[in-house]
Amino acid sequence: MPSRKAPDSSRRSDRSRRAICDAALALVGEVGYTRTTIEGIAARAGVGKQTIYRWWPSKAAVLMEAFIDENARRSTEVEGVAAGEDGAPEIPDTGDLTADLKLVLRATVDGLNDPTSAAPTRALAAEGIIDPALGARFVENLLEPQLQLYVTRLRAAQEAGEVRADIDPRVALELLIAPLTHRWLLRTLPLTHAYADAVVDLTLRGILIQP
Repeated sequence: MPSRKAPDSSRRSDRSRRAICDAALALVGEVGYTRTTIEGIAARAGVGKQTIYRWWPSKAAVLMEAFIDENARRSTEVEGVAAGEDGAPEIPDTGDLTADLKLVLRATVDGLNDPTSAAPTRALAAEGIIDPALGARFVENLLEPQLQLYVTRLRAAQEAGEVRADIDPRVALELLIAPLTHRWLLRTLPLTHAYADAVVDLTLRGILIQP
């Protein structure tokens, strides 16, 4: 029995790829991850389903690439995310940690409140709880690179003598991100810029070197 060839991503049309990614994000936001199908994505994108199977091994792979692309696009458009020398996104370092973190968390609030991305992000996050393998890919490919931006900025602040040396940057970044995620996922209260600013202020009281 002949073996199935691996998807060949090098031969993809960028226009078709973008249409497929956009269709996948739209569908998962409208009907959820479980009810989103390769056939539905293909119909929405105006391509044959074999085109998708030729380029991606699974529905999850399509959605993951779509989310990574969308996140990269948004990172270049939202206020608060800078680009390093290699073009990769980074948290700005103006020398004022409080201002930098407030700028980025406000941009995060705007992104989470954006209806075009909120629905598919919720759907994939929820499915990642049910499907551990999908959840692991979500963390590794999308979430972890973003978290490392905070680690880098907080370590720079430690080296500059702003943040206490005994602080674990990984724990500190969770003090910043977790409250926003909790309020957004559970819809406990409105997610606002004022709330983001309060989270930054409270967190920094615990980690900054006090005069």
